[in-house]
Amino acid sequence: MVKKTERGLYIKPIAKGTTIDHLPAGSAFKILRIVGKADSTITVAIRVPSRKLGVKDLVFIENKILSDEELEKIALIAPNATVNIIENNEVKQKIRLSAPKEAHNIIVCINPNCITNRENVPSRFYIDIKTGKAKCHYCERIMSREEYSSRIRV
Repeated sequence: MVKKTERGLYIKPIAKGTTIDHLPAGSAFKILRIVGKADSTITVAIRVPSRKLGVKDLVFIENKILSDEELEKIALIAPNATVNIIENNEVKQKIRLSAPKEAHNIIVCINPNCITNRENVPSRFYIDIKTGKAKCHYCERIMSREEYSSRIRV
């Protein structure tokens, strides 16, 4: 699957499916929690050199198109990622992700006393796009992207 070129190693492109590019280095495993339940072949590249990011992660998922819910979850982890839909070895659609302003029933609140963790109340978070922090609507606990990206429901 991996070929060597003059520029170095690269992953063989997929014929059909989804590629997720421009992921922050180290975020691929969090993305795998979201898309890993697929019965598809998934290829992951970690800390690949990138002109734009310095280093980045990549995820290739064969024969699967991600749902809107999966894309929203990925956008919380990697708000500047690029998702490519591949058909017949060609990019048919390019989606540039951006962090949502709100996340409904996606993030589990870090506060064990929050009503969302004690009763059957769906979580609701406000996302500060500039800082990447999320604030719980109910208990007002603030979490960093690192904290809430590991608390996304799968």
